[in-house]
Amino acid sequence: MTTAEILKSRARDFARRSDSRQAEGDAIAVIEFRLAGEKYAIERADIREVIPLKELNPVPCTPPFIRGIVNIRGQIVTLIDMKKFFDLPEEGIADVHMVILVQSQGVEIGIEADAVTGVREIARVGIQASLPTLSGIRAQYLKGVTDEGIAILDVARIMGDPRIVVDDESGTIN
Repeated sequence: MTTAEILKSRARDFARRSDSRQAEGDAIAVIEFRLAGEKYAIERADIREVIPLKELNPVPCTPPFIRGIVNIRGQIVTLIDMKKFFDLPEEGIADVHMVILVQSQGVEIGIEADAVTGVREIARVGIQASLPTLSGIRAQYLKGVTDEGIAILDVARIMGDPRIVVDDESGTIN
């Protein structure tokens, strides 16, 4: 076989592998983070930015999972403690918490994370609907779980939960 034939054969193989990846549904870009020792991710398309938590202002008459509000360059954003929202155990006190600003349907909130561990792409074919051992509140807010045990959160479902909306007129939760 000549060098030209070898290169042509390699090019065909490479093109076939690229086509098979397209057929598998590609990948999604996510930001990975930790909550109570567990690994979670949110699709990059749902995230505006990630910033360190500096100042937190508590708000009275709100559910326990609403940590308060933060001022981000003049914009007031509600901060959600996902550990309390998901009923996860507290894992000690971290020195620096991160705020992941997410948006869906014109609404923006901050999600508190213990640590942001990275940005990566996850193949859609590697995402399972849910783990059979996962039950309770978290299962309904997941897009899926990877082979590595990373739970991918569904931001639209979280933000659509009526528990995170506080009725400002009566001071009660909707």
